[in-house]
Parts: sequence; structure tokens; C-alpha cells
Amino acid sequence: MIQHVIVIDIVGLEEKHLNSSLLPTISALAEKGESSKMKPVFPAVTSTVQTSFLSGEYPNRHGIISNGFMDRSTYNVLFWEQYSSLVQVPRIWDFIKNKNLDLKTAVLFWQNTLYANSDIIITPKPIHLENEMKMWCYSKPVGYYEEIVKQIGEFDLSSYWGPLASRLSSDWITKATQYTIEKSKPNFMFTYIPHIDYSAQRYGKDSNQVSDDLVLADSIVEKIIDSTKKSQIYENTQFIIFSEYSFNDVNGAIPINIILRNNGLLNVRKIGDKEYVDFEFSKAFAVVDHQIANIYLKSNQDLERIVNILKNNSDIDIIITGGEKKFFNIDHERAGDIIVVANRDKWFSYYWWYEEKMAPSFTRMVDIHRKPGYDPLELFIDSKKRCIPFDTSLLKGSHGRPVNMPTEEEEEGYSFYTSNIRSNLKKDSANSLDVVQIGKYLKNIL
Repeated sequence: MIQHVIVIDIVGLEEKHLNSSLLPTISALAEKGESSKMKPVFPAVTSTVQTSFLSGEYPNRHGIISNGFMDRSTYNVLFWEQYSSLVQVPRIWDFIKNKNLDLKTAVLFWQNTLYANSDIIITPKPIHLENEMKMWCYSKPVGYYEEIVKQIGEFDLSSYWGPLASRLSSDWITKATQYTIEKSKPNFMFTYIPHIDYSAQRYGKDSNQVSDDLVLADSIVEKIIDSTKKSQIYENTQFIIFSEYSFNDVNGAIPINIILRNNGLLNVRKIGDKEYVDFEFSKAFAVVDHQIANIYLKSNQDLERIVNILKNNSDIDIIITGGEKKFFNIDHERAGDIIVVANRDKWFSYYWWYEEKMAPSFTRMVDIHRKPGYDPLELFIDSKKRCIPFDTSLLKGSHGRPVNMPTEEEEEGYSFYTSNIRSNLKKDSANSLDVVQIGKYLKNIL
């Protein structure tokens, strides 16, 4: 009888990895139960996929249409905001609390979990002081992060994102996961293992660095399994391992806001000696996120013209407007008026300046909240200038595109799901499971 469910989110896993010698532990789980390609929701980015997995709903219902969006009423771009209240539907811990108050949930390092209804939470929440940033993690119960720090040391935010991002982040999260399992034996446990994400973006999906990181991911799963054995819950535990998305190798970026500026649609204001986006008087601005971009318009009168401009760009694959959003389950008020998808070998940069010297100073820093779009170049460092570079050719891997598009190869775009117990979930015509389908299954698993 299943009494415990442990979900391990390992970014970048694909079903083909089971056929190699890299994942003996995960392969053994799959052989015992089931494994499948997994169809992510669109866009295939962290916050969106995680929310769909946890709620069993598509973005048009839960509202997390990307890792960021523009607040139309204030012209503010909100990126990587952690608040649980941004999710507009119940998630697994909300269903559990209505079902059985005695069941305990734990979630470590998933997005939009700040102040969530889970019993145990750890999520990064650095404190910005006048002249420094103090590393800290929000936790529930109050003081739980500090309790773990006494056991394994502080979490190093620089290992989680930025030029120093590394497998050290996964090591710390693994130890925190083991501590939580052994101390609390939660009925539902969700943990996030990020390190493959860094190597896939820096070196490409089939690089030696990714292979090495897959081996580490497998050893992490083994450690977590060992903790369930130590806690004497192994026999009653279902392990679910999934990947939010697979990667595409890329060789250049589309500067979509510069395209809008070139066509008189995006305005800037010069403040001091730098250029800032003039959101008030711009007719359009694109909030980019990996291989997708949400374009917000001041007036729909410009929509047809902008679509025609974008159609002339050979690096853009798909342009989504109006009723087409419903097909992609992205018809939500937070979504852009136009949503564009890059070719499989391209990604979107957020840049709006013509000359590097005009770029605001925060664009040279690791600054995930002030940048009005995702900046993967924060994973690199310009060693001469000692800042984040603007060389978009550095990035080798990206993601976000929908699967099953005419321009996709058959296996591209799918991620990965496996469990040590057969769930009898019905697969689609492409022999894959939908992440939303898995989320619905989770609601009734115990």
C-alpha cells in the first residue's frame, strides 16, 4: 500500500538516457514500474511545467504562463517571483489538506512556493540589504532552514544560479531532502535537482559535461532511496522522477526587442548615460523566456503589422495570436497579445540597446528580478571586464518550444517520466504522457 510519494524533478532527463549506462538506479526504478516520454505544457519552462504538474491544470487555468509576465496595469515585468498566491488554482497540498489533515507534505526548491499551504517548505529568499545581499531561505516551519543549516551548512545561492552555478546546489538540496525524509517522513515529498540545467545551457545537451551530470543525478536518486530505507518507509513509497523539459542545441539569439525598436514600436528613455525601456510610450515590448517570447501591445491596432514584421524573420518558427492561444492552452490574461516561438536552434535575448555602452548597469550583473526577461548569459562571466557578458553565441542549449509541431523531429521536445509503480496512465498517440495528466493522477494517489 502506498503511504509515501517522493517526486524528484531532475531537469534535462530524456527517455533515451535509460538506454545508456549513465542511470543504473533510475533505470532499475523504470524496469520495476514504468517509464515514458513526457509531454510538457507550453511553454516548456520551469515555473509553468512545475505548476501544471502540481495542479493538474494548464497555464490558461493556473496563470503561470511563463517564468515571468508583464503586469499590464503598472507596466512592471515580474520575473521569477516566488509568491504562492500567483498560482490561481489549488495545488496538490491544497487538495491533500481538504482530504486528510493528517497527511504531511514537503516541497523543496520548487517555484511559487513562498507562503504555500505545504507543511514543510524550503525556497531561496535572499535578503537585500543596503550594501550587500544576505543569503537566506524561507522555510516552514519557522526556523526549519536554520535547523538544517546546523546539520549541513548554509545554502550557497551562487551555486544555484550565476557564473558559479554548479552541482553544489544539487548536493545541498539532496542533503536537505534526506534530512527531511529521515526526520519527518512526509507523505508527499517534492524536491528539485537543478545541476544538469547548467551544463546543458553552457555546453549543449549531448556534451560530456551533461553525461557527467547525469551520473551524479543517478547517485542522488540512490541517496534519496537509501534515506527511505533508513527511515523504514521504502516498501510503502512510490518514487516518481520527471524532467520538466528536454533541451535543444542552439547557436544564436533573436534580439526581438531590438526588432521592435527598429520598427518604431519600442521606445527608450535616456537617463544619465544609459537607455531604459519607455514602457509608457512603447507600442510593444517582448518579455522573453528561453525560446519563447510574450509580446505585450499598447493597442491591438498594431497586431497585424507586428505579425507581418515577425513573419519576415526566418529565425522565428511560430507566431501565436487570438484564438490560437486556446490550442496551446495559453489563453490567459497574463499572456502576451502575440506569443512567438524561436526555431529549434535559436533563443530570444531581452536586449533593447544598440550599443553596449548604453546598456543599464544592472544588465551586466546577476539580477533575475530587474531584468525584464530571462538572461541565460548570467551563467557566464566576462573574465576581462568581470561582469556578465553580452556574447549570445556562448549559449549552447535552450528550451521552451511546444512538442508535436510540424517543424519538430519526432523525438524533440519531449521530457521524461518514470515511477517504480505502474500507474496505468493512458498514453497519447505519440506514446507519451501529458504532464497535466500526471498532475491529475497525483491528486488521487493516496
